[in-house]
Amino acid sequence: MSTPSEQTDVETLESSQESPRLDPLPFAAAAATVAAVIMLLLGLFGAIGIYEGGVEMMEQWHLFFTPTPAGTIAGILEAVVITGVFTYLFAELYNRFTGSLS
Repeated sequence: MSTPSEQTDVETLESSQESPRLDPLPFAAAAATVAAVIMLLLGLFGAIGIYEGGVEMMEQWHLFFTPTPAGTIAGILEAVVITGVFTYLFAELYNRFTGSLS
């Protein structure tokens, strides 16, 4: 049996038909931070010879990435820009599509 406060929470949830909105800038910043950390790890792994398959894939997929200090920094910058732009656009489109459906 549910308590009155739980019933109120459920009723509030059911009554709000709005989709959650994404704040594009923090969303993009969070995704870009994750991309930067992953690229840094791949650069470090490539420098010490671990996870060479993943490092080779990153070298193929990213124009500026190599497992050297300069290549790792360039790869980080590339990943941050690409990820930031695309996730910002994703959040904007998500907000527009969910806003037009309600």
